[in-house]
Amino acid sequence: MDQSHTTCPPPRQTDHRMSPGDFDESFTADMPRLRRRLLAMTGNPHDADDLLQETYLRLSRRARSQSLTRQQHPYAYTCAVALNLLRDSWQHPSRRERTTDQLPEAGWDGGLASYEASATALALLSMLSEKEAAAVILVDLEGLTHDTAGERLGAHRGTVQRNRLRGLAKMRAALPH
Repeated sequence: MDQSHTTCPPPRQTDHRMSPGDFDESFTADMPRLRRRLLAMTGNPHDADDLLQETYLRLSRRARSQSLTRQQHPYAYTCAVALNLLRDSWQHPSRRERTTDQLPEAGWDGGLASYEASATALALLSMLSEKEAAAVILVDLEGLTHDTAGERLGAHRGTVQRNRLRGLAKMRAALPH
């Protein structure tokens, strides 16, 4: 019997693509180890965290588009991607943050942040008694000493201090933790 004419069954098609859920599970398992390695490489926890996030984003984008294949050694693959990103940042210094002694310009939000801060402060102050609110406003917002605030309010500095501390405690308790 001539075996050259026999046909083999086609190989089973197995899906070698990694689903987004599988990727998240694998990355989460490797994340502490990868962060330690990146921290050793960069010497800065903020840079290591930024690099870890960029690595996750790069690979998760591929996992969501179903173009990330399963790896025999997922940690090694993830580490290689992270180290390539780090090397790219060294080769292209324009991509790195630069330290400076100048503050960036304030972003324009149409005054929304200022309005929200004022509204929050007023809502918190409205929860206080008149004496507590006066003490908080004079000492914390206007920057007066307890003695000067006491003179303005016609109270002893200890009374002003006690009212201020009570008021601040009520305000802290009202804020979300």
